[in-house]
Amino acid sequence: MLFSNCVKKVSRDFFRTIELVENPASATRIDKALEADAAKSGLSQDNVDTIWKSIENLFTTGTYPGISFCLRRSGRVVLNRSIGYSRGIDPEEGLSAPVLMQPETPVSLYSASKAVMAMLVHKAIEEGHLNLLDPISHYIPEFGINGKKDISIYQMLTHRGGFPTIEGSDPELIYDREAALDAIYNTEAICEEGRIQAYHAITSGFIADELIRRTAGVSIEEYLKEKFARPMGMKYFTFGLDKKYQDEVAINYVTGMRNGRIIDGILKKALGVSPEEAAELSNDESFYTAVIPSVNLFSTAEEVNRFYQMLLDRGEYQGQEILKPTTIKIATREASSLKFDASLKLPIRFSPGFMLGGKPVGMYGLNTHHAYGHIGFSNILCWADPERDISVSILNTGKPILGNHLLALMKAVHTISSQCARCENIAGD
Repeated sequence: MLFSNCVKKVSRDFFRTIELVENPASATRIDKALEADAAKSGLSQDNVDTIWKSIENLFTTGTYPGISFCLRRSGRVVLNRSIGYSRGIDPEEGLSAPVLMQPETPVSLYSASKAVMAMLVHKAIEEGHLNLLDPISHYIPEFGINGKKDISIYQMLTHRGGFPTIEGSDPELIYDREAALDAIYNTEAICEEGRIQAYHAITSGFIADELIRRTAGVSIEEYLKEKFARPMGMKYFTFGLDKKYQDEVAINYVTGMRNGRIIDGILKKALGVSPEEAAELSNDESFYTAVIPSVNLFSTAEEVNRFYQMLLDRGEYQGQEILKPTTIKIATREASSLKFDASLKLPIRFSPGFMLGGKPVGMYGLNTHHAYGHIGFSNILCWADPERDISVSILNTGKPILGNHLLALMKAVHTISSQCARCENIAGD
């Protein structure tokens, strides 16, 4: 017993895991009113149980204090569940004053916000306010200095805009929209031709907001409410979070192995802050009240899943046209084959708005070449796969980079895709 406790303590200290409940079922909440009969979606109960077991296994690594998960297949909700705790966790002591995670608990999507931000830009294009191939400086003349005059909206959305970061900026800059814009305007382009793919972690959101303000006449958060959130009946799904909901939001926790100088340096350069700072900033009231379109969309797993299902349904939601089918086709079409990203130091395939799946392997599992979605710091995954007719959202509150969760995470993603057999053969695959 003593040896076992020592092993657990060493594991907790090394992997920075949080000791949680022994029986995952006791910390699970199921939205029974929403979950449909699996058979109506072409899945067996065994398929569903196997998928959920993979999420339970992810939770039992101790890396994620809380997880919410939603899966739609053929337009029906098959799983809408949560496991773990939304707040009241002491990283040293474990459960101190635990509050159970609920399926309806709002969570910060971090960079998974970018997919929604991008679709708002595409909506503005659809409505004739913008042109995807126009230079940003056509609408925002102040942007067109320091080698950025010819950078297009398309290049920005495919992370080839040349302004991935604001060098040497204070992390607090994200709370001052005007100051952030000025800093972006004065940033020197890393490539005037827009040929270098370098992930724009924060910067593109401020420009997207300004493009919509100058052409549609409203802020991006107002545009989001008008075009997506209200028509689709979303309670949250906002950039920033209304004060009346701030006591309900899930708290984020630093977990996983300590990254070391090299990994921390890469991430700090790409994100503008260290992973620890990113987690801490997200729990601050300033983050809740700010509008940072690239990183602070708040949503439940079901709400963001509903959004991806609308994309799968060619832009339709309950008889309303939210987006035109051609808009979605343009937004999900690959910009290039798998390409090394200069910011993230990883090969990624982008469309003008999404991170794309891969073949034979991709971030959404094996043979997911036609899947599109986005990840959020650090293991939030939201995607749609038209071949399998699924929309998936995995939201969580642990923020590891390296750790004992990696195998369980890969298995969970693989399990989802493998248990949902391909039901449509898309040409060229």
